[in-house]
This record gives sequence, C-alpha cells and structure tokens, in this order.
Amino acid sequence: MIFAYIKRVRKVLRHLLIGHVSDEHIDLQKKLERISLAVGKQESRTVQKIKTENIQDAEFQVFSQFGEDGIIQYLIHHIPISNKTFVELGVGNYEESNTRFLLMNNNWKGLIVNQGTEHLEYLQSEMGKSLRYLHQLEAVSSYITKKNVNEIISQTGIRGDIGLLSIDLDGVDYWIFEAITTISPRILIIEYDSVFGDTKAITVPYKDDFDRRVEHYSNLYFGASLKALCLLAKKKGYIFVGSNSAGNNAFFVRKDVARGLPNLTTKQGYVKNLYRESMDIQGRLTYLSDHKDRMKCIEGMRIYNIEIKKFEYIKF
Repeated sequence: MIFAYIKRVRKVLRHLLIGHVSDEHIDLQKKLERISLAVGKQESRTVQKIKTENIQDAEFQVFSQFGEDGIIQYLIHHIPISNKTFVELGVGNYEESNTRFLLMNNNWKGLIVNQGTEHLEYLQSEMGKSLRYLHQLEAVSSYITKKNVNEIISQTGIRGDIGLLSIDLDGVDYWIFEAITTISPRILIIEYDSVFGDTKAITVPYKDDFDRRVEHYSNLYFGASLKALCLLAKKKGYIFVGSNSAGNNAFFVRKDVARGLPNLTTKQGYVKNLYRESMDIQGRLTYLSDHKDRMKCIEGMRIYNIEIKKFEYIKF
C-alpha cells in the first residue's frame, strides 16, 4: 500500500513540476525516493527468508512496473551469482524498470538500452543524474535488432556469465533473445503476450523496425506467447520458474544454478493479464477484458509457429 501511495504522490509532483521546477520540489521527490528505498530494503529482507513454490509470493514494487522488484530479490538470494551485472533491453526513461532497485539497493552494475533518448535525458536530470555517479550504470540509445544486439552489449565490456538479463521491447523479443550469444545470464526476465494464450508456441514475425502501435492499431499484436519463450529458454539451458501476477513477465533461471527452484510447465506458470490496454483505430482505449474479444481484434494477423516452423494467421 505504501508503494502505491508514494507512486501517486510522485505522479502529482510530476504534474506540478511541468513548467515550474524548483529546488524544493526536487528535494521532496528525492525524499520520497529515499522512503521508497527504505521500505523496499525491508521488504527485501523479508523476501530473502520466505520459502515458496510460487514466486508471486515474493512480489513487491519499488521501481518496477508491477511486482518484479520482489521476485528479483527473491531469486538473487536463492541462487549463486558471482558476476553482479545486469543488462536491461527496453527501459523507457528508467524511472520505472526491472533493474533500478537492483542497482540502488544491491549495488549491482549494468547496462540499459532503449530506443530514443528519454533515458539519457532522465540520467542527466536533477532526479536521475546521481544514478550515473553513485553507480556503475551504462546507458545506450539504439534501436535493437538481431544483427546489432550482441555488439551493443559487448562494446560496453559485458560478456559471458552475468547475473540478469531483462527484455521488454514490446515487439520482436523472441527473436532478440534467440540472437543473444555474448552473455549467459543466470536470471532471465522476458515479456510475453498473454493474448496469445498458453497452448501455442507463436511469435510475431521478425522485422528490424517492428513497432507495436504501427503493426496493428489495437496495441495487442506484439511479442511472443509464453510457450514459445519457454521452448527457446529450455533450448538455451533455462528452467521456467513462473510469471508475475500481472501476467506479462516470465522468469527463467539457468539450469546449472537453479538449486531446486520449481521447473514449471507453460500451463502451470501462465497468467492471463488483467490490465486493459486495447485501443480502437483512433487510438482510444477500449478496455477489452474478454480473451475472445482481444483475439477477435487481431484476427488475420500473421504469426510464426515455432513448433511447426511455419507462418500462420490468427484465427478467432
């Protein structure tokens, strides 16, 4: 509850700050951030001690969109990690991300990559600039493709066995994960498209310039199904340990360091997302809840079936 309250206060402050930034406002935001970190630190101590078969029991939220901060804290305290380095692909402006609490609370180092410059601008702002000089954080602006992803990562000196990789590109995430060869993360977080269900191993076809909102107005056609990601992760030596309760992020752990963590099937770990982000052709939210209505929206769109290695079209 306290995290939700702090986030609401931050939102109000950001609104007030537009056109009128003062030292007092910045100072208040920093104090709220310190409170969030302090509460998150206590939550982290609690999470370290729990024993559970369901990673959702560990959820809490400081800087993550949902409960990913808690799940990450649970996992890093249950598996051995020698190289405390992360890579996060797709971070927005980095105010909200999967690795920021890891950076600030656990003093990990890492790389964040995002298209555009909003994350770079945030890291140069009064609120974000301390992240660069207090922590070893590298930030790169680049459109991520199969051809350049390994170079983007390796040019910062990050290679081999690392702690964590997070992929949230709202697009061709499956193909980017498949292409990554220069690092071997012990923990993998990757977004899945809940609308694609839990029975088919499918993904959107690869395009260098895939844009979720351009490909289909509904905002529902992107990424890959959970089953597709599970098959690829297994091929790369990972077990599937579960999804967050929001039903958008899947968590994997490298098999050689899993230490008895549950190895779930797709059906066991699939969570249908409940947030309603569908849009009409004018770009207005339509708040579709029913799975059939969501599927009907993207009927006829082209997908690639991983198991049979053929292109198909979504059928309602």
